[in-house]
Amino acid sequence: MGNVVLISGPISVGKSALVNEFERRFGARRISTRQLLLQRNPEGDREALIKLGLELDESKSGRWVLDEFLDVARGDLEGSIWLIDAVRTLDQIQHFRQQLPGKVFHVHLTAPIGVLRKRYLERPAELQEFSSYDDARLHGTERNIDDLASVADCVLDTHKNDATSLLARAASRLNLFPKTKERLVDVLVGAQFGSEGKGNICAHIAKDYQVLMRVGGPNAGHKVSFPKYDYIQLPSGTQSNPDAKLLIGAGATLSVKQVLKEIRDLSLTGDRLSIDPQAVIIEDADIETEMGSLEAIGSTKKGVGVATARKILGRGDKVYFDSPVRLAKHVPEFKEFVRCTKIELEKAYLRGDRILLEGTQGTDLSIHHGHYPWVTSRVTTASGCLADAGIAPARVRGVIMVTRTYPIRVGGESGPMMKEIDFATIAERSGVSEAEIRGTEVGTVSGKKRRIGEFDWEQVRRSAVLNGATDIALTFADYIDASNKCATEYAMLTAETKKFVEELERVTGTNVTWITKGFGESAIVIDRRESRTKNGN
Repeated sequence: MGNVVLISGPISVGKSALVNEFERRFGARRISTRQLLLQRNPEGDREALIKLGLELDESKSGRWVLDEFLDVARGDLEGSIWLIDAVRTLDQIQHFRQQLPGKVFHVHLTAPIGVLRKRYLERPAELQEFSSYDDARLHGTERNIDDLASVADCVLDTHKNDATSLLARAASRLNLFPKTKERLVDVLVGAQFGSEGKGNICAHIAKDYQVLMRVGGPNAGHKVSFPKYDYIQLPSGTQSNPDAKLLIGAGATLSVKQVLKEIRDLSLTGDRLSIDPQAVIIEDADIETEMGSLEAIGSTKKGVGVATARKILGRGDKVYFDSPVRLAKHVPEFKEFVRCTKIELEKAYLRGDRILLEGTQGTDLSIHHGHYPWVTSRVTTASGCLADAGIAPARVRGVIMVTRTYPIRVGGESGPMMKEIDFATIAERSGVSEAEIRGTEVGTVSGKKRRIGEFDWEQVRRSAVLNGATDIALTFADYIDASNKCATEYAMLTAETKKFVEELERVTGTNVTWITKGFGESAIVIDRRESRTKNGN
């Protein structure tokens, strides 16, 4: 179906509202016939413009609207949706269809006469050139406007539906919504207690995607070694793929200061970054509340839990935790970036874009599936991330689960883990200096020294089941053996490391696709996708 949309209908029927929705949702480009007439007669009132329009229709047999459109479009007919607001005669429509066969779609709007009369009287005074709707419909092309319904591709009653519902019907006829359930989304999650090294994996694979999306809050930081940056709220592949669109989902919890800092640091504009209007804002009082109550569970105390609780509790008229609920759409500094990310996702589906959804923290910190009460305030599994992002499970192509060779928890009373050991033990086993390990194992957000434990095979097996893992990224291979730092391909890893990888694949039933070693700028990711393709696996 065509991409030149002709809009027709009587005065006050709601043409502008539908056109505005087309512009907002699809970036459609509008040609206003009223503005075209005003360009010819800037001082003309409605009566004069009606007369001018009739003269043009008579002298050019209604072709003048098409000619004006072609002059504005200047050959750009393929890459845009054009709206003609509005056509007024059968001749005008016929000229479009003859000149642009297969590209024209005509929408006619209608409403009961009583509704039109009421709406006319509610119009701004400068648009009420006549005393009533009945007087207005006696002039010019308005007298025969209802005849256009007989040649329309789609006739919509604006009395029954609002503009968004009308758009859904019209746009579906134009095939502007994605219909197939093409699997375009990969979800990346942590298998353990967070700090698995998700940031470096995201940065490495970001070039394979056109859209990078993040959920979660500022209680989780993703450190990327190159280009070096600590991502607290934005996707970790932001600098690795400067062409990718960036989304922050409705389920995210936002620190205004942190988001603005990352926007400034990374020189982002609203053309690239979209923040969902429904994402909740963390207030200073939320942080103060957590500072006084959550030390016992090793919380990072960034206000995420309290802000989330307020969003749940604050749906009535009562204020909880001393702060009313504030969403991203209420923050003036976010105005350039706020737009519905569900709509942005639909646009991506329609384009066939690949999407990377980046989860935060780890599966065993999930509020429902972790060791309560030593858990975070959200569901950290792949399904939880999808819910926070507004992505249907049918869109998922794969789930990448990141796991460390030695899991960590944040320092302090942060809950149970597999047999806890110390950095000196790992240093002795691997040959990595204890000083280097200490320098690495500090929380990106909390700044605390981390606790570290033996690898928990049941934990990672359970996480693979909970997340539906299709691929595993194994990080910190140098903690098995420091010599792995020199490896640039799988064959160069030590025999002990390969044995660990084979066991991990056996226990989880999932391929280990990426392996990292070290964490600084020299932390090269071993990517096994190409070798598997060559070997037919």
